[in-house]
Amino acid sequence: MGLLRMAARTAVVAGTATAVSGRVARRQAAKYDQQAAPQYEQEPQYAEAPEAEDDSTAQLQNLAALHTQGVLTDEEFAAAKAKILGI
Repeated sequence: MGLLRMAARTAVVAGTATAVSGRVARRQAAKYDQQAAPQYEQEPQYAEAPEAEDDSTAQLQNLAALHTQGVLTDEEFAAAKAKILGI
């Protein structure tokens, strides 16, 4: 009978330890999530790349319009285009 009681006690202790460690892990995860939430709001989003492409495209279109109107020479247009494209 002593062996059965010892096994039962071990099972209860192990179950309690598992439950407590799970609860502690959940609390810590919630705490870290709360601390990390403001950081995610401050970090730049990765969706900015298409905006940069749109900006470059708009600039190139404006340059092309100025070139077509005769405001920019061929050399000025080529230099400004290279600057925008990073060439």
